[in-house]
Amino acid sequence: MKTFFTKILSFFLAAFILLSTSSFTVNMHFCCNKLVDMAFFSKAEACKDKVQKENNPFKKCTSLQEKDCCDNQTILKEANDTFKKSTTVLEADQLVFVKTFIYSYINLFEGLDKNIVPFEAYRPPLLSKDIHTLYEIYLI
Repeated sequence: MKTFFTKILSFFLAAFILLSTSSFTVNMHFCCNKLVDMAFFSKAEACKDKVQKENNPFKKCTSLQEKDCCDNQTILKEANDTFKKSTTVLEADQLVFVKTFIYSYINLFEGLDKNIVPFEAYRPPLLSKDIHTLYEIYLI
């Protein structure tokens, strides 16, 4: 259950980073304060009829048939390029540590070809005297 929540959290954090660092544009076309067309990444289409604006700025929009009450709005979200690029320079002792760590980690999961018993051919020494009887040591 914990890994499931970890996967969900990591997905949402990755999506958040992607959306916060990318840029996009939303174009909207309004007629009589009603949204007619909306487009992402391109221009919104105007009304079907040709728009002919008159020089009367005080005219109010009463119907969709009036041609001078159309309006275009653009929402632009620019990319965030303020991230600091880091450069990592490894010194000699750090490089030795990294090489050793990688080598030991790779060999950690490598198994032996067969089980080797180093004392398989070992023969025990010959006993010339029975030490337990000689010193009269008995287990009770």
